[in-house]
Amino acid sequence: MIPQRVFQQTLTAFLSPVTPFLDDPSVTEVMINGPNEVYIERAGRLELTQARFDGAHALGAAVRNLAQYAGRYVSEDSPILEAHLPDGSRVEAVLPPAAPDGPFVSIRRFFRQALSMDTLVGWGSLSQEAATALAGLVACKQNIIVAGGTGSGKTSFLNVLSAFVDPGERIIVIEDSRELQLVQPHVVQFESRPPDDEDRGQVSARDLFRASLRMRPDRIVMGEIRGGEAIDLVQAMISGHGGCLSTLHATYPIDALNRLETMALMSDVSLPLSALRAQVASAIHFVVQTARLQDGSRCVTHVTEVLGHDPRDGYELRDLFVRRWRGRDADGRVLSDLVYTGARPRCLEMMHALGIESGLPEPT
Repeated sequence: MIPQRVFQQTLTAFLSPVTPFLDDPSVTEVMINGPNEVYIERAGRLELTQARFDGAHALGAAVRNLAQYAGRYVSEDSPILEAHLPDGSRVEAVLPPAAPDGPFVSIRRFFRQALSMDTLVGWGSLSQEAATALAGLVACKQNIIVAGGTGSGKTSFLNVLSAFVDPGERIIVIEDSRELQLVQPHVVQFESRPPDDEDRGQVSARDLFRASLRMRPDRIVMGEIRGGEAIDLVQAMISGHGGCLSTLHATYPIDALNRLETMALMSDVSLPLSALRAQVASAIHFVVQTARLQDGSRCVTHVTEVLGHDPRDGYELRDLFVRRWRGRDADGRVLSDLVYTGARPRCLEMMHALGIESGLPEPT
C-alpha cells in the first residue's frame, strides 16, 4: 500500500499550477476550466488568473491521481469525481467526453480556522440580537435548517451554530465529505460513500442516518439534505430527536420547506401528501436563510419560524429577523441590516424557564 504522505506529495506536484491559491487563505474556491483557464474566488468575487496546466493530459493525470488517493475510479465511462484533498477541501471534477473542453475541476477550500458568531456579527452578516437568539434556539434544541444558494455560506454557518450545542451532548454528524468542525468533546463522525466502479460498497446518507438512530444520539447534525434521507430526518425530528441541524439548497424559507417536502417524496416511504406536509411543518422549527450578495459578501437574510401547515394556505411562516436593504455605498458595497420584526417565538417561554438568553427585547 502506498503511504498517504507519498500520495500527498504526488498530488501536490500534479496540482502545482494552482498550489499558490490552495495555500492562500483569502481564496475560497479554485475553478479550473480546462488546462488553460483558471479562476479563483476571493472575497466573493471571481478573478481570472495566469495559471496554466501543461495540457489536458496533465490536468487529467491530476484528477486520476486524486481519484486514486480518494479510493475512487474515473474513466470515460465514469467521468465524474467527487473527492476531497488531504486538507479536506472539496473537489468536483468532470472529465471528457462529458466535458469536451475539460477536464473541469472545482475546488472548494476547507479552512481549519472555524468562524465564530462574533466574527459574523463584526462583518455585518447578522446582528448581535439575531446571534444571541440563534444561540438560544440551538441551546434549547430547536430543529433548524440553514438554507441558501451555492456558495452562500450554509455549511460555514451550520458550523457556527453547532458551537452552541451543550458540550455534554453526544452528537452524531453525517456528511458526504468531512467539512464541519465541531468543538464539542463527544462527536461521532460519519461519511457516506458512493459505489465503486462495479457498483459495490455504497454507504448512503440514509444508511448512516438509520444507523445513527441506534447509537444513542442526543443530537444529529446532517451536513446537507440531498435526497430521500429527508424523510428519515423529518420523522426523527418528530419522534423525540430534538435539536437536529442541517442545510439544503433553497432561495427563500418557504422554498426550503417545499424542497424538503420534495426530497422526502424521493424516499421509499409512502405517505399521503397532506400527512407529509403536516410532518414537515411539525418537524422544522426555524429556517435560517443565507445569501451571497452582488458585492460578494455573505449574510443571513431571514430567521423564520415555522408555525404549521394549513391545507388551504400552505406552510405558515413568521419572520423573526429579516434583512432590510439600504442601497450601495460609494465602493459598491451593499448596505443592509438584519432587523428584529417584534415576533415572539413559541419556544420563548421554554427558553426563559431554562435560563437561556433569547437576545430579544421585552415588549413595551
